[in-house]
Amino acid sequence: MSSQGSSTSNMCLYFLAIFLPPLAVFFKTGCNADFLINILLSILGWIPGVIHAWWVIGKHDPAKYT
Repeated sequence: MSSQGSSTSNMCLYFLAIFLPPLAVFFKTGCNADFLINILLSILGWIPGVIHAWWVIGKHDPAKYT
């Protein structure tokens, strides 16, 4: 039975997302649609960018992108 807890790298990304949401998304997913969406949301307002970044960090499955 494996639990899907946050690793140390995810905790660092959550912290980084507070200050620079697009950078945290870029580190998690690379340069893809999530990154561009986060840039647009961050331009519209800081809070939407942070919420989207936290959602991407929490829901991202690295196996899907390898």
